[in-house]
Amino acid sequence: MSVFQGKHILLGVTGSIAAYKAADLASKLTQEGVLVDVILTRAGESFVTPLTFQSVTGRRAYTEKDLWGSEAHVLHVGLGREANLLVIAPCTADTLAKLAHGIADNLLTVTALAAQCPLLIAPAMDGGMFDHPATQENVAKLKERGAVIVGPAEGHLASGLSGKGRMVEPFEILGNVRLLLGRNGKLAGKKVVVTAGGTQEPLDPVRVLTNHSSGKQGYAIAESALASGADVVLVTAPTALSAPVGACVVRVQSAEDMLNAVLEECKDADALVMAAAAADFRPKNIAKDKLKKRDGIPQITLEAAPDILKTVAGQRSGMKRLKVVAGFAAESQSLLENASEKLKSKNLDFIAANDISAKDAGFEVETNRVTLLFADESREALPLMSKSEVAERIVEHISRLLE
Repeated sequence: MSVFQGKHILLGVTGSIAAYKAADLASKLTQEGVLVDVILTRAGESFVTPLTFQSVTGRRAYTEKDLWGSEAHVLHVGLGREANLLVIAPCTADTLAKLAHGIADNLLTVTALAAQCPLLIAPAMDGGMFDHPATQENVAKLKERGAVIVGPAEGHLASGLSGKGRMVEPFEILGNVRLLLGRNGKLAGKKVVVTAGGTQEPLDPVRVLTNHSSGKQGYAIAESALASGADVVLVTAPTALSAPVGACVVRVQSAEDMLNAVLEECKDADALVMAAAAADFRPKNIAKDKLKKRDGIPQITLEAAPDILKTVAGQRSGMKRLKVVAGFAAESQSLLENASEKLKSKNLDFIAANDISAKDAGFEVETNRVTLLFADESREALPLMSKSEVAERIVEHISRLLE
């Protein structure tokens, strides 16, 4: 199950132009299965209406007048105690100061005092305000109490100035929420190495041999492992994807680069998931200069690229912590037979076999249909799922095997 599913998050929205991003954040959290209750300050209402949030969350949005309504003295206590996490995004310099000094003069700040859950703050303010000594002192106090401060980012500000003060994007806040909700998960204290993307083998300074892998499945596995509390190292070939928040990212190009990174990171890892589409072949000779059309069609001789999983299998006895190694078999024919052979020859604990000829599974699409084959000869055929759901199943099996 997703770390978000059924969780209760309070989202505080204060008076900043970045409040429009909060509506997107509320929507994304709701899509992940989170119950989102929004508290708007009076200034926050000036930028985004309660109806906006009610429309994207399907739940009531609270405003300042609710503090003095019929629920008055118990509303903030109920909201604060039910929440798994309090997120304030955007958080102005004024609200930062109130939180740091325990001032409870509105529904949001009084709820923050009553809450017993973790606090995540995404500051947003104009030029010079975040760097002011008073704001920095307030940030330091909140961090000492355990609050997580995300951002702010550098960039163009509402005043027309440029500097540090922009609220970070919802994607980054969502990633930090994932880390906070999953920090005590089943993989807490474990190091998981995940590879992703299609490696690139250079032909000349311009051209490469590569494949259609987008890296989506590997990145989803990294996110799922993070949500289970793991320390994640993502060894990634070039891809257009944004790295998961909280992962240690090692960027590589070729299969040899990936092999070297994997061997280094697996020295103290508990699990390796080889989700990358690493090259089987590479050019034997790399042209020093760009191959020119006028010189005719070049004759390219290929050689075997390093076999990463085979190399790991040969060195696994010296990797004392490495208890689980999983791979992928992307096949266009004889799927289960080829996957089973790879499972045994690479000394894997399990392998995910997927048919890349299917239009709704495999490379570049958002869904996947895999069969998991295990070293004990058991199998689990998964139906068509999102790649995130497949990742969750894979991480569940890693957790089980590490136990």
